[in-house]
Amino acid sequence: MNTRNSIYLSLLMIVFGSSCSTDFLNISNPNELTEDTYFKNKSQLQSSVDASYVNLQSKGLYIRHLFFMNDNMGHEVDLNPQHEADKRQYYNFTFDSNHEGIFTYWDNCFRGINKANFVISNKDKFENVTQGDIDKALGETHFMRAFYYHLLVTRFGGVPIYPELTSVPNPRATKEEVYQFILEDLELAASLLPTQGATDGGRATAGAAWSLKGKMHLFRKEWQEAANAFQNVTGYTLVADYMDNFLEETEYNSESVFEVGFTREFGWSDQDTWWVEDASGMQFVSLRGQEYGWNDWFNSYPGDDLLDEYEANDPRYTANFYTDGELFNNGTEVVSLPDHRAAWKKYQNYYQRPKEEIASGINHRVIRYSDVLLMWAEAENELGNASKAIELMNQVRARVNMPLYGSSEMNATYPVGSKSEIFQAIIHERKVELAGEQVRFNDLLRWDLASTVLAGTGFVAGKSELLPIPQKEIDVNPEISAADQNPGY
Repeated sequence: MNTRNSIYLSLLMIVFGSSCSTDFLNISNPNELTEDTYFKNKSQLQSSVDASYVNLQSKGLYIRHLFFMNDNMGHEVDLNPQHEADKRQYYNFTFDSNHEGIFTYWDNCFRGINKANFVISNKDKFENVTQGDIDKALGETHFMRAFYYHLLVTRFGGVPIYPELTSVPNPRATKEEVYQFILEDLELAASLLPTQGATDGGRATAGAAWSLKGKMHLFRKEWQEAANAFQNVTGYTLVADYMDNFLEETEYNSESVFEVGFTREFGWSDQDTWWVEDASGMQFVSLRGQEYGWNDWFNSYPGDDLLDEYEANDPRYTANFYTDGELFNNGTEVVSLPDHRAAWKKYQNYYQRPKEEIASGINHRVIRYSDVLLMWAEAENELGNASKAIELMNQVRARVNMPLYGSSEMNATYPVGSKSEIFQAIIHERKVELAGEQVRFNDLLRWDLASTVLAGTGFVAGKSELLPIPQKEIDVNPEISAADQNPGY
């Protein structure tokens, strides 16, 4: 069996063989299984672990709303006229607590947490498995629980913490309590998980746990702790061709730290049911290509501010964007963009076919090693280690054969003679390296630059940093009231 698809087959067996409840707190097992009949062998244990990944593949998260939410709020994109109203609200910061996409994001995160808790809470009931199997299962589920909570805390601030299975709703914890919970999960996950190459593609690794841990420390401005975490991300290398990070044939490469897997191999749901907001995930395919594709719906296109950031002759420009007159579909057709300066190439299937055909099988690279290097550079710069920060940034530059920071050529535009100058270089490098990868808005928040950079977009300082707690949660959770709502909503 192709190892990259083993996780899909395991998920098919557990999820399509059962149904899901509509209330994630009212089920001891999110797939209608009981502790009395489960955890009897390695296969059952692995299937329950795999279920914790499922909700990443949902319209609330990586199939649809997550990329619209982050790209639009980060203003890396501009919107074509047909852009849907609920997605446009992300762009204008006009959403409220009744926004269905925001609720679906929230709901899928907590469903994923509950599925991870099903494994964690039953760790004493595993049978006919080795200690290595147990460690790996707990490492993956502690990582996944931390990952869902990181999606929540960065968008909502404090949220309810569920350290184990329960049918009792919890009140909001503070933001700092959620961060601490995440860091504890990641510390444990990093100690239990295998390294890259020692597990199937798509599964959490120690490198993924250390990377996310470092990122969480950056949000807390804990620079030394962040640098320490990033130093533990070992065994990864930047691939020679930058574009290999966004093609179907080069998934799970040496630069990939964590990916959300998609594939067309197992088919996909009927289009009549495609648009129903789901709680289970399990589509296995992404809508990003169709939504952004210039020869399909073309709802979003790269904004001028992003395009202007690129230096002349930076190969990442041609890797990330199509321009008018360029060839596509295996070099047999010509791109036509008479009304746009550029369109997205990153994560698009046009290199291999003329249309997106609704469903894309290209994986979403959530954490790449270049992202880790640039976050590490950020931590080292804050610690006063200028030479280390510059060296880390230059690893990213060297991969694409661009002039290195500290050279006379770069000193003319991005000098690195001081901490503040290095910081500006980091801002620039992250913007061009990670365009369209849903990191820009979080970067702006982490750097306390959102209110400045996003001035005039509808962003309101003191409000727009966070999404509203969904009204549906306030309605059903007796521990959360309107008084607990985020400021401004």
